Amino acid sequence: MATLLPPPKRPKLYHGVAEPEPEPLKVSPNVVVQFVNEHDGTPIAPAVNLPANVAREGLEVLVNQLRTKDDDEHVPFAFHVALPEEATTPNAPTRIVISKSIEVDVLSHASHAFSEEDVLVVRCAPQSVFKVRPATRCSATLSGHSSPILCASFSPTGNLLATGSGDTHVRLWDLFTETPSHTLAGHTGWVLCVEWDPLERKLASGGHDGHVRLWDPKTGKPLGDAMKGHSKWVTSLAWEPLHLNSSTPRLASSSKDGTVRVWSTATRKLEYALGGHTASVNVIKWAGGGLGGHGILYTASSDRTVRVWDARGGKQLHILKDHAHWVTTLALNTDFVLRTGPFDHTGKRPSSDEEAQALALKRYTALVSRTPELLISGSDDHTLFLWSLFASSNAEPGGGKTKPLTRLTGHQRQVSHVAFSPDGRWAASAGWDSAVRLWDCSGAGQLGKFVATLRGHVGAVYRLAWSADSRMLVSASKDATVKIWDLKTYKIKSDLPGHTDEVYCVDFVADKVVSGGRDRTVKIWKN
Repeated sequence: MATLLPPPKRPKLYHGVAEPEPEPLKVSPNVVVQFVNEHDGTPIAPAVNLPANVAREGLEVLVNQLRTKDDDEHVPFAFHVALPEEATTPNAPTRIVISKSIEVDVLSHASHAFSEEDVLVVRCAPQSVFKVRPATRCSATLSGHSSPILCASFSPTGNLLATGSGDTHVRLWDLFTETPSHTLAGHTGWVLCVEWDPLERKLASGGHDGHVRLWDPKTGKPLGDAMKGHSKWVTSLAWEPLHLNSSTPRLASSSKDGTVRVWSTATRKLEYALGGHTASVNVIKWAGGGLGGHGILYTASSDRTVRVWDARGGKQLHILKDHAHWVTTLALNTDFVLRTGPFDHTGKRPSSDEEAQALALKRYTALVSRTPELLISGSDDHTLFLWSLFASSNAEPGGGKTKPLTRLTGHQRQVSHVAFSPDGRWAASAGWDSAVRLWDCSGAGQLGKFVATLRGHVGAVYRLAWSADSRMLVSASKDATVKIWDLKTYKIKSDLPGHTDEVYCVDFVADKVVSGGRDRTVKIWKN
């Protein structure tokens, strides 16, 4: 009997159309990759040949295996490839961040700057060992101030919040219960600035009345009378770094009257006053390094200069005259470790002042061992300057003029605020042109190299704050919104609307964001 063959398989039809032929699997090319350290450009290992479709997580595992380290600690990395100058376009990112794979992000990039025949130099930037969750919702709307909120600051541990307002009051808020803690009454004018000491024992405030006041955050009581001396309003406050003085840190205040005053917080007496500026001193920073490691004061003024002082006795060291208009903002790459002192993401509290001082010194030294203490100044001339005044190769013993490392241009209007990331690798600047610009200060290649413009606001950006892991940036704007930016994609991660008017101040600690502004409400944002 003959064997019967089965009938031919009936082809599937989709709305009368035959099923398309399956596409052949695409073979991923191999590429030669040289992994280098982002900080100094040194190779991590010899160049390796690997498939271009290896995921970013696979690259992280590979780099951790290639590193010549004695410990077994896994370090998270971010990867990017720098675009050649001829392939960059104005206001576009100057680097390609590898978020998926080399094949998807680099070889398929719109610039077509790289091919599979090139040796790809992939820069590896170590990330924080902890990760901050982005805030996505408003967990509390705190009312109580009867005038616009002009300043807000979390305490170093993130347990307390202080806000200053045009109603002449400072208010303390308990972040565990998200309720008012104390109302600090004493100023007779607007409260323009509040600053916590690094051990969270005292709070300083400065106001439109020209007075500087100290408060006990536990009781809400003033620590003595106001410290008087300024003839016009106080514009900025700065505490002496904890690793220089743990028992009785001094406090510096700048004023519209063109002077800077350094106060003893133990006696509330004036130690010395700094004259020399011929117009309002807009901001003051107390740095932890300098010649001899005794601390340095930086002051920026409307007389278009930045002046540098020895914090021991107030001797003037430098006058920086490169700006062409009012200098309105300063930032140090050590700001975060100076502000938080001995407190880090582990939440441990030191048992004594000596232990706190040792921990603060360890954190400060670890940061400046990678890059010397850097200063960035922003001005109404639409530009910023990056300075390294006390690196061994750049310091002048006499006090003559020191040239900036680089000039940062790109803003179309006045620069309103500049802030360094906690790890000191990035700087972000905000302007009246509604843009936030990101700069690379890690020391890989040119310091201060433009990275990307963050666009999304439709009004002037007033204030910036970084997350503790340096992976996110939060901005407050005239357009009544707060936005959180993802620095892996340079795009908005969370848009936080809710304010009904301009947002003047913002701060970021742990996974909490605070904002306040003209609508007289404080908003706490969480994940």
